[in-house]
Amino acid sequence: MKKIIHIDMDAYFAAIEIRENPSLKGKCVIVGGSPNSRGVVSTCSYEARKYGVHSGMSSYQAWNLCPQAVFVHSSFGLYKEVSQQIREIFYSVTDQVEPMSLDEAYLDVSRNKLGMDDPVQLARYIKQEVLRQTQLTCSAGVSYNKFLAKIGSDLNKPDGLCVITPEHASEILFSLPIGKFHGIGKV
Repeated sequence: MKKIIHIDMDAYFAAIEIRENPSLKGKCVIVGGSPNSRGVVSTCSYEARKYGVHSGMSSYQAWNLCPQAVFVHSSFGLYKEVSQQIREIFYSVTDQVEPMSLDEAYLDVSRNKLGMDDPVQLARYIKQEVLRQTQLTCSAGVSYNKFLAKIGSDLNKPDGLCVITPEHASEILFSLPIGKFHGIGKV
């Protein structure tokens, strides 16, 4: 049986902006265009999400929901640089890495460079290394296929770790709203 880990960085762009400017810590940070432009929210801190702000929303709408937010323009060069650093951590564990974007990837750790049999231990190791090397947190889902690993990485955010075993997969899936399934939206 395969051992798959899905790593998803927590509020990636916002977390990097906060890391670079610690005075933003604990504030509602929105990365994207300014609210008086036709800008869009790229991502936001968890503090801003509490007000209903989410990626893809117009910056103007985000400002209406959260007028105390600090709007920050994207630093894509830096995001890409940090993503490469994170991928190097992944490749130090396995060559079977499938990046999905700058801030998430699947890792097949069935065979790995560290010789560890326990994928949960590997997920903890990766999370610790990402935090140590980048000062950023990530969430991990561990399962026997990519679909369940992806669901798992989203269940205990931020800085979470969720294991979905074959014995508990049905129980977990049937307890989730259909919108939590990757690739399924309102339409």
